[in-house]
Amino acid sequence: MDELRYPIGMQTFSKIIEEGYAYVDKTGYIKTLLRQGQYVFLSRPRRFGKSLLLSTLEAYFEGRRELFKGLAADRMDLDWTPSPVLRFDFNAENFSLENGLEMLIDGYLWSFEQIYGKRSDKQLSVSQRFKNLIQAAYEQTGRPVVILVDEYDKPLLDIQENKELFEKNQRILKSFYGNLKSMDRYIRFAFITGVARFSKVSIFSDLNNLKDISMDNTYADICGWTECELISIFRPGIERLAQKRDEDFDTTLKAMRDYYDGYLFADEGTRLYNPFSVLNALDKIKIDPYWFETGTPTFLARWVRNNGIDPREINGQSATKDELITVGFDEWDPVPLMFQTGYLTIGHYDRISELYDLRFPNREVEIGFFKHLLRCYAPLTTRRGSGLEFTSFRKDLFRGAIHDFMERLATLLKDLPGEDHKESTYRAVTYLLAVLCGTPAIAEHHGYQGRSDIEVFAGDFVYVFEFKYNKSVGEAMAQIHSRDYAGRYAFDSRTVYLIGANFNEKKEERGFNYEIEKMTR
Repeated sequence: MDELRYPIGMQTFSKIIEEGYAYVDKTGYIKTLLRQGQYVFLSRPRRFGKSLLLSTLEAYFEGRRELFKGLAADRMDLDWTPSPVLRFDFNAENFSLENGLEMLIDGYLWSFEQIYGKRSDKQLSVSQRFKNLIQAAYEQTGRPVVILVDEYDKPLLDIQENKELFEKNQRILKSFYGNLKSMDRYIRFAFITGVARFSKVSIFSDLNNLKDISMDNTYADICGWTECELISIFRPGIERLAQKRDEDFDTTLKAMRDYYDGYLFADEGTRLYNPFSVLNALDKIKIDPYWFETGTPTFLARWVRNNGIDPREINGQSATKDELITVGFDEWDPVPLMFQTGYLTIGHYDRISELYDLRFPNREVEIGFFKHLLRCYAPLTTRRGSGLEFTSFRKDLFRGAIHDFMERLATLLKDLPGEDHKESTYRAVTYLLAVLCGTPAIAEHHGYQGRSDIEVFAGDFVYVFEFKYNKSVGEAMAQIHSRDYAGRYAFDSRTVYLIGANFNEKKEERGFNYEIEKMTR
């Protein structure tokens, strides 16, 4: 019987320790962090353990050594003298409200001002009050101040499509964080976390000694869990899940690896599991997409969709380190942003070209993002009872009912806006459907005479697609044959179907038409 207590959604170190919840020890990083310098920044995706890390640091700086008994930090030569800690958490606020950011900062400042005997003066800016508070905390305690900031960028990410409010919040934060440099003689340590990196965000432009450890190999697994950590702490839970799935331990572990593992944040790091998804899977005894369901960045899927980025090319994007860490809010680039938010991760690093090849970290992320992206193309896929559920498409593919599949696809495509009726959209939608059906799909499959649009593999069946726009079904089929797209399957035991499709926008011929041939050998 699994007796572990799973700290799902819990972000308070003291509560986890005092109430006996399972804890993966990351306290060994404290000493190393203190050697990094006065100001440190860490970027990681949401729900990856940043808040718990900050809470752990908060407990250390408050001198609560009793909480660390038996943990790595307790065995280290550390200074446990308490320091005043100012922690700002931007996780929970609704920043779409006009004054949401100011109200949140005001609330934090007011509570700290009560502790350190500083009168709240609402006539002063939040920046000036913050400056006065740091000095007051230092003078009252005689100890330099520790500043911890959780999800610093949420006041911007939440409202990035509201340009006026975005610029307002950016000005407030720039002024607020500007105090860190001017008050450095009173500050012991400052640790700032977020999703997007600071490099092109002028918020930290004055803080030129802020050390970014986001892609530092030393801190590759400071958040997230390695497979060794997972097995050593949660073996009973994995065994219970394996029993429920009627599998052996290794088979269930592989399923968890495929669904939750794969995140890599440094070129020499170890691939990591998403803690939030793992905890939910073990608690509910079911492998499901838990992380993605906690909130997809709608703007990111829309950006990919609206900027004509081919979904078939998302896996395999390449970027330099500078490109990955220099995203700016004034010039959105979906590739570094998808990396920073956890939708892409490092697949391979080439030391000669210094290029990072990026890919989806795991099945959970790929399926979740593609579902969201498909709804940006075809909102009808969100309706139950529309005949467009993924399960119907999947059944068609795996039983060789390609005519039924194409009829469902035609129903979906006919409701697209007029400007979306083009070959690239058909390819994108079909590819997304194939992936969401759990069928391996290859885009632009290279052959010796050309490249097919999409090839889908579903059990005993292979489907070769070629799409045209304002041409003809005959031309699509002729291209499949003339370039011998299916030649590679001549000695394959699977049944191969060739599908040529065309959408014609001329009024007298308007519509989506297709032709299907079964390959003969």
